[in-house]
Amino acid sequence: MGEYTDKAKGKAKELEGDLTGDSARKRQGVAQEIKGNLKGVVGKVEDATKKIAEKVKDTFKNDKHK
Repeated sequence: MGEYTDKAKGKAKELEGDLTGDSARKRQGVAQEIKGNLKGVVGKVEDATKKIAEKVKDTFKNDKHK
């Protein structure tokens, strides 16, 4: 599942756990929300890494032409 799907499903499970008094279901929801948040962070790190790699690549390419 994607970042936002995990967050939404996690929130739903957490609320379900609150409403029913099911602490295990609530914990599952919290865990799934955290999973969604982590996917978002990983995606941002991947994007930043790609940008840095492109800059490094361009720098070496420009140095070879000097």
